[in-house]
Order: sequence, then structure tokens, then C-alpha cells
Amino acid sequence: MRCLVAAFGDPGHVFPAVSLALALKGRGHDVILETWPQWQGVVEGVGLGFVSADQYQVFPPPASGSPGAGQAAVALMRLLEEFRPDVVVNDILTVAPALAAEAHGCAWGTLIPHIYPVQDHGMPLFSVGGLPPRTGIGRGFWSFTERALKFGLERGRDDLNDQRALVGLPPTDRFHGGTSPDLAMVATYPQLEYPRDWPGSVHVTGPMPFETPYEDIALPPGDEPLILVAPSTSQDPDNRLVRSALAALGDQPVRVVATTNRVVPSRPIEVPANSVLVDWLSYSQLMPESSLVICHGGHGTVARALAAGVPVLTCPAAGDMNETAARVTWAEVGRSIRWSLTGPRTLRWAVAEILNEPLYRARAGQISAWDAEHDGAVRGAELVEALADPGRN
Repeated sequence: MRCLVAAFGDPGHVFPAVSLALALKGRGHDVILETWPQWQGVVEGVGLGFVSADQYQVFPPPASGSPGAGQAAVALMRLLEEFRPDVVVNDILTVAPALAAEAHGCAWGTLIPHIYPVQDHGMPLFSVGGLPPRTGIGRGFWSFTERALKFGLERGRDDLNDQRALVGLPPTDRFHGGTSPDLAMVATYPQLEYPRDWPGSVHVTGPMPFETPYEDIALPPGDEPLILVAPSTSQDPDNRLVRSALAALGDQPVRVVATTNRVVPSRPIEVPANSVLVDWLSYSQLMPESSLVICHGGHGTVARALAAGVPVLTCPAAGDMNETAARVTWAEVGRSIRWSLTGPRTLRWAVAEILNEPLYRARAGQISAWDAEHDGAVRGAELVEALADPGRN
């Protein structure tokens, strides 16, 4: 079959989409990946078709004149008419391909490359980093917040209906209208999802990892525990996490490898004798060697650490990082420090606590064992096949 996979341009969204697209291609399907132009070399380098995505504001203010999801969907229709896909998979942040697929009349599913973002009744709002309530008062509080959430969802639905009209689609009564009602693939570990009643169209597949090849780096000498500091590529322009971690661990009995992830420092970063600082590295090299990963809580980094059975210390900076950090704490695979409290003293304490408590490594090892038996991208490809051809399964 012919498949169009569309992804938002941040690595945490592009890489799972590439992984899914490769799994579909490996099963004999014709696949095109639509994403931001800077990824063309990577996408074509692994043998996938590439189309550059228009960048747009999903719901622009009416008087702004900025292109929105509806206009981007209209522009995308030409590709759909030429390629004639049997199925379109949109990333949760790419609304235009979803609208175009619906207007074209083909099957469409949605890839969610992190925790499922829909709040369950009596549970914390997504992205605030709240743990499940343990009392009736707690459940009542979160139930009360659903009123404010509903107001936001109604406004989002109205904005989406304005964009749907531009594509010639009728209004919808659904909330989360950019997520397919027929198939939503949640590319995370089930161990990180709070218990809930799952809709029949939503499937937790396991992560869908992908990595661009990169040469190995020299590790600090010695046999002390190795700590990997892997910050966000977008949420820490001042390299605060790297600076704090190096300052915290420079005099500790550990080895440290830190990466700026190509966020160019505005001022020099002091690197202690037990540490190495690089601008990029391969998770495939470092994760299996590490005793602990320190990160902002980006889902892709956390998933790669847990796949290797490595506990995580998260310092969430924004958005769904808070949610991932809460799940790390809840699943007992690591700890979390509030971003406002992230400094050398708190990092030093948290690292020592995690390294000295075997439970975290044991819990991470259980997820690693699950990962070894489940291929998220292959499971996703199976679900996409079943969506496009219900008689297949």
C-alpha cells in the first residue's frame, strides 16, 4: 500500500515517524515522509521518500493573515492527489495532514510520540506533572479542574472547525480533532502510563526509536559509574543543565559524559577532570555504558535510557517533559527535580540517592526486558495496515 507519514520537525517527533516509516517500508509498502526540510538528507539517506512540509501556525489569529492548518491542508492536497495514499499517519502536532487525509477520503491514523495527552476523569491535567490522586479530596480537585479544561477544549474545537471549513470539511463535535478517531498509536512504554480505561482506537505500542549515525567518542578513563548528561535540543539555550551537572559531579567518584546537543554555549563551560563535554554523541554507544542518565525529561531520551535498563534523573523544563518526569517517579525508574530547583547541590544529592538505591535500576531493567520483546515500530506498522485494510487482521 501507499503510506504518507507526516511529522513535526523536532527530533522527538521526527525520529519516531522515521522509525514507523522504515517499519512500513520494510513490510513492502511505498512510504513518503513529510517533515521540515532540514531532515531531507536523513530521510532520504535511509531510503525513504521525502516531501518538505509547509510550516504554519495551527490556529492563527483571524486578523493575522498567517497561514493556518486549513491552508496548509489545501496545499497538501496536490500531493495526495498525485501519490494517492491508502493511509496517512499524522504526528499529533501536524494537523494539516489529518485534515487533508479526511478531505481526500483515505484512512488516517495518528502517531503520539510520548505519553497519551488526554486527561482521564479525576486525574491530573496533562503536562502539569501531577501524580495520580490517592484520596477522594485529590480526585475531587482534579475533577473540578475538568471544567476549565473543557472550556479550553471547546475553544480549540471551534478554532479547528474554522480550519476545517477552509478544506471544505463539515464541523466536528469531537475534542482533540487532530487525533484520528480510528487509530492513535501511543509510542511509549505501558509501564509509564497511569491505569485508565483505554478507548478501543488507542494503542500503546512501545517507543519507536531512531538515531542518526555518529562516531563513538572517547570516554573518561576509570571504572567509576558513568553518568550521561543529555539535555534537550530546544529547551535550555543557556546550557544550564550541563553546567549544573558538571559543577555538581566534578568532585564525585563518578565519570561524566555531557553533550550540548549542538546548543552553542554563550560563554565557556568549565569541564572537570572526571568529565568529557561534546557537542553530539550516539545514544547507542553511551546508554548501555551508563549507570544514570540526567536529562530534561524529553520522552525520546527517557525511552532510550529505559530500553538500556538505565535509571533516569529528570529536570523538566517545559510541557510534556513535566508529564514524563512524573511517570518516571511513579514507575520508580528514577527521580525528578523541579527546573527551578535544578542546581549543583540538588543534582549531587539526587545522583547519589539514585546510584545507592538498587530499586531504580531494577525497575528500569524490567522495562528493558519488556522492550526486548516488543518492537514499537513493527506494532505500529501492523496497526496502520489493519487501519488501511481491515480484513488484513
